Amino acid sequence: MFKEKRLFAFLKDQRRLLLVHLSAAVLSAVALVLWAIALADSINRLFFLEQSLDQIADLLLILLLLTLLRAALIYLGELSAHEIGERVKDDLRARLSEHLLRLGPRYTQGERSGELANALSQAPEDIAIIFSQYLPALFLAALVPLIILLFVFPLDLLSGIVMLVTAPLIPFFMILIGGIAGALARRQYAALSLMSAHFLDVLQGLTTLKLFNREGAQTEMIRAITERFRQTTLSVVRVAFLSALALEFLATISIAIIAVEIGIRLLYGFISFERALFILIIAPEFYMPLRTLGARFHTGTNGAAAAKRVFAILETPAPVRAAVLEPPRLPDYTIRFEAVSYAYGDRPALREVSFVIPHGQQTALIGHSGAGKSTVAALLLGFLTPDSGAIAVGGAPLETLPMAWWRDQVAWLPQKPYLFNDTVLENIRHARPTASDAEVYAAAQAAALHDFILSLPHGYQTQIGERGGRLSGGQAQRLAIARAFLKDAPVIVLDEPTANLDAETERHIAAALRRLCAGRTVLMIAHRLGTVAQADQIVVLSGGRVVESGSPQALLQREGAYRALVLAAGAPLPQGE
Repeated sequence: MFKEKRLFAFLKDQRRLLLVHLSAAVLSAVALVLWAIALADSINRLFFLEQSLDQIADLLLILLLLTLLRAALIYLGELSAHEIGERVKDDLRARLSEHLLRLGPRYTQGERSGELANALSQAPEDIAIIFSQYLPALFLAALVPLIILLFVFPLDLLSGIVMLVTAPLIPFFMILIGGIAGALARRQYAALSLMSAHFLDVLQGLTTLKLFNREGAQTEMIRAITERFRQTTLSVVRVAFLSALALEFLATISIAIIAVEIGIRLLYGFISFERALFILIIAPEFYMPLRTLGARFHTGTNGAAAAKRVFAILETPAPVRAAVLEPPRLPDYTIRFEAVSYAYGDRPALREVSFVIPHGQQTALIGHSGAGKSTVAALLLGFLTPDSGAIAVGGAPLETLPMAWWRDQVAWLPQKPYLFNDTVLENIRHARPTASDAEVYAAAQAAALHDFILSLPHGYQTQIGERGGRLSGGQAQRLAIARAFLKDAPVIVLDEPTANLDAETERHIAAALRRLCAGRTVLMIAHRLGTVAQADQIVVLSGGRVVESGSPQALLQREGAYRALVLAAGAPLPQGE
């Protein structure tokens, strides 16, 4: 019935709760049969044997106790099932989050953010319903009818045979209709993911849509996507109602058959009234778990559709690194790229790139757009793994270093830093969570940001909005620079950190960066040639290859790529050129 068997692995960690749930289900079924026997005996003794209520007081007390026991067992079973679902949901969401972090930007940049957000938020909810509703119904459908048959067969063989023959019809039609429901549920989940991803795209690009007057077109597209989701959802609901109708019809017909054969045999004296009444009382309870399973079958198909996407993420292989028990002790932070190649699919980004970033010196990486500069930074930060070649830090291969430790040694200043919807203080503190407020203030002062922060309504406690929406580009960049000051790492990767600053602020930041970079190993990805003058050496990339390297002065003496870039940019050459 349930094809996504990989989900059952989550039950291994919930054995105790599962045992409690199954025990409650079995005891509840036994209590149900005993309750039906006591009820049939009470009615027989009260109406046919004409006994008084005092004479059957013991039976009435047993009925009351069995009723209370059943209620308690049902409550315990539902509570344990709900707890299993909640634990599986939390576990699944944690696994997804951890695996996405291990996969890194290379994976997430190839996916739609809204779809991944849906996989993290809605998919675990749908899967949890399997464990809190569908699987309990499955267990009850397997246990309760079996226990009832164990009592019915010794009392009335014919009724037991009728139950045994008619019961499989319900799961048969459930599976028959469920195949259609499963396909529709997968379409519904795909439509929901598309809608989530598109809504996020529209929200993030709202300013651009307004500028190009594309609100009307996007409104129509949203209407079309929403209509597609509505139609898919209605298709699922129609199949669910059809399934419920078929199962209710089969259960009703089965109960009617039992009632007819019981009535005929009772009329001709082939069965006692007490036994006949017990069979009639227990027959609806025999089919009830099967009907409940059919009603909840579509929740299983919805969860299975969500599980396919979740397992597609979890089974995507993440970069594997050797386990290291203690942080390495490197003699220095000299970084070597040795014949490193990398390709995005069929498109080569780097071709046997070799160069050295000396310890304590600044190396500028320049080249036209698409030359491979960002790929070099991603490889150095461990977001990508070379297809061939090797990267070494202090003589140790990068792949042998614990990545968490290595990233603690690197301060990265991207051109477009990501800021979280949190306070200014906490956004800076991301660089070093254990830093005191005073250390954060000092880092902000070094980045020429302290005075601006104090001018905000709540100072360092001001919420800056999603992606730093309440800050200008220059202010966001200075906040990222404050992070770098706070981190105080021995290796720094700069991606044109002064690109979004005005001339005066740029001068202040450039001076601060010179202080920050002094004595550290620095890789500076330069898009403007004016920022490479302070570099100790320059590496020029073109077409994914190193075409030139050396000091700025030495490269200007050659008729090479760097000199051509300087001339093309209109920058003045030193006198005598």
